[in-house]
Amino acid sequence: MLHPEIKSKINKLWDRFWSGGISNPLQAIEQMSYLIFMKRLEDEDIAREQESKLTGERFVSLFEKCQDCKWSVWTEDSADKILNHVRDKVFPFLRELGGEKSLYSKYMKNASFSIPTPSLLIEAVKIINDMHIKEQNRDTQGDIYEYLLGELRTAGKNGQFRTPRHIIKMMVGLANPVFGDKICDPACGTAGFLVNAYEHILKTKTSKDLIKQDEEGNQYNFKGDKLNTNQSKMLKESTLYGFDIDQTMVRISLMNLMMHGIKHPNINQINTLSKRFTQNNYYDLILANPPFKGSIDVSELSDDFRTKTKKTELLFLELMFNLLINGGRCAVIVPDGVLFGNSKAHKNIRKILTERCRLDAIISMPSGVFKPYAGVSTAVLFFTKGESTKKVWFYDMENDGFSLDDKRVKTDKNDIPDILEKFKKRKKENPTDRKSKCFFVPIEEIKENDFDLSISKYKEIIYEEIEYEKPSILKKKILEIEDKISKGLKDLEI
Repeated sequence: MLHPEIKSKINKLWDRFWSGGISNPLQAIEQMSYLIFMKRLEDEDIAREQESKLTGERFVSLFEKCQDCKWSVWTEDSADKILNHVRDKVFPFLRELGGEKSLYSKYMKNASFSIPTPSLLIEAVKIINDMHIKEQNRDTQGDIYEYLLGELRTAGKNGQFRTPRHIIKMMVGLANPVFGDKICDPACGTAGFLVNAYEHILKTKTSKDLIKQDEEGNQYNFKGDKLNTNQSKMLKESTLYGFDIDQTMVRISLMNLMMHGIKHPNINQINTLSKRFTQNNYYDLILANPPFKGSIDVSELSDDFRTKTKKTELLFLELMFNLLINGGRCAVIVPDGVLFGNSKAHKNIRKILTERCRLDAIISMPSGVFKPYAGVSTAVLFFTKGESTKKVWFYDMENDGFSLDDKRVKTDKNDIPDILEKFKKRKKENPTDRKSKCFFVPIEEIKENDFDLSISKYKEIIYEEIEYEKPSILKKKILEIEDKISKGLKDLEI
């Protein structure tokens, strides 16, 4: 959990960028990422040098041939030199890190440094120095970047928006990634799912006495001390895979994973719905919140799809099914329309989820979860490929720990702990009461309802009897008079 003082500095950094002429949030976060990454590079270089003295290993500095690219050197430049030096020398150095064949250099090739004025650059440097990032543990360094990303307030043109961190954690908790899983997000955005899956595995491989807890009960300091050198390398280099169509998002994902200690992230820019993407039956776990809106040109669509539609939210579900190995799991967010849409494509997807998968859970979320980005109603689906469904566990989430308006203020009402607990015990408890928050529905009933998966189709609504106040004596008198008048008028009519 970040200290309020660090949050204040990050907010100040955003203010400086906006007032300095960079009002596009994606452009701002990209430029901030470059600066923080430049700072971290030197910090990591110093740490490696100190470690080499202890181990006796030969140390070669990243800055061996370009000392003036060090943060501590160029940040001391005068206002008339600093901007040109960073743009013309430091940034080209940054783009070439990792060698010509690395994914990092590949996606940084066309990156541009667009901070417009020396004064904005100097102010940004001062704020970043005041954060004392080097003195923070790796968890806090990651949290700094997560908080920075949290200010991305604009939805993308294809319905992309950042998934709240607590919802990501809930989904990772449901899926329970383990060491040895190959984990993928085919529309990774800022790589939030991959980062949380990585941390979840690290936690399971960390001695309990090393794990710490902040004042809000959040655990951190996952050292992964139970992993040997080869296992640690495997976790960092061949466990997490992300893809996104947007180059800026790919760069941000790379930065995010590197900020969390993954030096060589497997992030690629590609449209995973297109013919260019050819992977199948490869991953053990998929975690995703794919775009809800938009469509794809049929001529670009991969030939692997059996569902005939242009709707990306349906195509991504079939893609995830195709990407999983038999026994592979998937936790994914879908708009409610996927659950009850009556088109042939909608029904075909729901048949795949129930007949060719074991649809383990459907968690209906309130419409305010994605505010202020969007007010769409959504659900989390969790399914396992290769086994047909016998019954589906439904949960009606009413609260996620935050107010459901645009402000999203933290509250005491939170169903997420109960969801995770009840999901683990669902087979043992076998809930069937349709009036409660969670219950099982047999697949036969779902088939009878044309494969409708919306919770409203099965949940019984409790109607509370409303007791009206008894009329006062005065009201009774008025009613009596009105009754007599009415009778009198009828007598006159006769």
